[in-house]
Amino acid sequence: MGGLRADAQSQAIHSPATSAGSGERRSGPGVRRRWVALAAYLAAGAALFVAYLRLSETYGLNSDSSNILLMGWDLLHGNLLLHGWYMSDVSFFPTELPQYALLESFLGLHNQTAHVAAAMTYTLVFLFAVLLARSGSSGQAAWMRTLIAAGIMLAPQFGLGVFALDLSVGHIGTSIPLLLTWLLLDKLPARWYVPVLTALLLAWVLVADPIAYVVGVGPLGVVCAARVLRGLVKGTGPWTGRVAASWFDLALGAASVAATVLAWAANIALTALGGYTVNRLPFYFTPWVYLHNNAPAAWKVLEIFGANYAGLGGIWLALAFVHMASVFVVAWALVRVARRFFGFGLVDQVLATAIVMNVVLYMLTNAANEAAHEVAVIVPFGAALAARVLIPALQTKAGESRSARLRWLRPAALVAGAAVLAGYAAGFGYELTRPTQPAANVGLSSWLYRHHLTYGLGGYWTGSSITVNSGQQVKVRALMQYTLEADLWMAKADWYNPKQHRANFVIMDSQPGNFSHWEPYLLVKRYFGTPARTYRLGWYTIMVWNKNLLKALPHDDPFGRAPGQPAP
Repeated sequence: MGGLRADAQSQAIHSPATSAGSGERRSGPGVRRRWVALAAYLAAGAALFVAYLRLSETYGLNSDSSNILLMGWDLLHGNLLLHGWYMSDVSFFPTELPQYALLESFLGLHNQTAHVAAAMTYTLVFLFAVLLARSGSSGQAAWMRTLIAAGIMLAPQFGLGVFALDLSVGHIGTSIPLLLTWLLLDKLPARWYVPVLTALLLAWVLVADPIAYVVGVGPLGVVCAARVLRGLVKGTGPWTGRVAASWFDLALGAASVAATVLAWAANIALTALGGYTVNRLPFYFTPWVYLHNNAPAAWKVLEIFGANYAGLGGIWLALAFVHMASVFVVAWALVRVARRFFGFGLVDQVLATAIVMNVVLYMLTNAANEAAHEVAVIVPFGAALAARVLIPALQTKAGESRSARLRWLRPAALVAGAAVLAGYAAGFGYELTRPTQPAANVGLSSWLYRHHLTYGLGGYWTGSSITVNSGQQVKVRALMQYTLEADLWMAKADWYNPKQHRANFVIMDSQPGNFSHWEPYLLVKRYFGTPARTYRLGWYTIMVWNKNLLKALPHDDPFGRAPGQPAP
């Protein structure tokens, strides 16, 4: 056999015409197929973008999205390091903020720009998850993997699911650079430059979002350590040879450490150059005696997969139960990886570890008090993992006889999968028919402009939404409800500088709920005195003074700086 193969190679080498002709026959259709596949992929991406843009519009924007738009606008207009800005506990500075600034350069500072950005983000997450799901497969297996990953990603749960995945800037966008990192690890050979690229990509995403420690750096480090230890224990020969055989895993583990150091250095440099300030929130494990209070977080995990059926009825309840299939297949994939952890590839191990770490830390820490967006990354990770792990489990390997169990399992899985996908598609179509929701406080923005009230104060959920609604013709800055100090959460310190601005009205909001209610009447009277005029408009009370209220704000803000004082 070896001689025949050598002879054939020799003939090919010494027969250029024949070789070229056969190369053309082999490569021509292949190239055309790749171009057709690329065109189909781009067309699918465009169609998904249009659909997710429509879906995003079914949930009204609030001040979170407005503040991101204002940050992007400031970035676009030359404040490249966002000097004077106080972010939330996440900066999104090197990832989604440039995306918003780029879109605003074309679309302007409008609410619709936020919907476009959100739809673009989720479409990219969808496409990268499918690419990772398909990686290393071809033919029928690739199609099956595509359908599984696309099905899990297709239809976010209406309402809060849309908010977490297809509306505001959140951790779902963080999955894009992470999915790109896992794709590179899956595609590229074990060469020295792969750990270098991995370190740079992980550092980039760490600067943007610290949750990458939980779903990126941590899982990669843990998996590489486990693989190295197994190589040392199970390997043969001198220990130096076993270490050398694990050089790539060692290098990737070192890359996860290097990414942490690089991100730390980048943050130090940004601070030294006068850049933005991140509001660091406490993160801790919930004491055992209070752990039962974290139980509702489990429903949020279901919500992120579209399967939270609590309080639903009718068609929404039916759709939630259909989406339980996504939870089931991801859980099944996790069980398979757990049972034969070292029987799977590096990327499968990292995806499974990241999902478990994200959910466990969400359920066992104070993060359980936060919304479902804290576990949004597990959706694309789970979609890719389920496709990569479950399809090979249903396939018969060459030379193996198909067992009776497998004979009925494959057609049953195909029928069930087709039914579930049909349900997802029908539910997604139904969600797209829901009416468009206006941004918060639109009517109030117009009323203030008509009454020549252009700079004022209010609660967080009233403030920046009015600013963006009016195209910055009316600007409302947020104050803290229980102290009336400047609310420097996704805000700029200069907004409260009385030498630069004159605020002469305060907006009270009597709507119930965390996203609206703000009525610190006693504090307003204490610091600002009796208003010259008072208006009532639905839920709102607008009090107007004939003086600059910024001069009367409490001297110290929660961060120990006077209003208007720049960041250190």
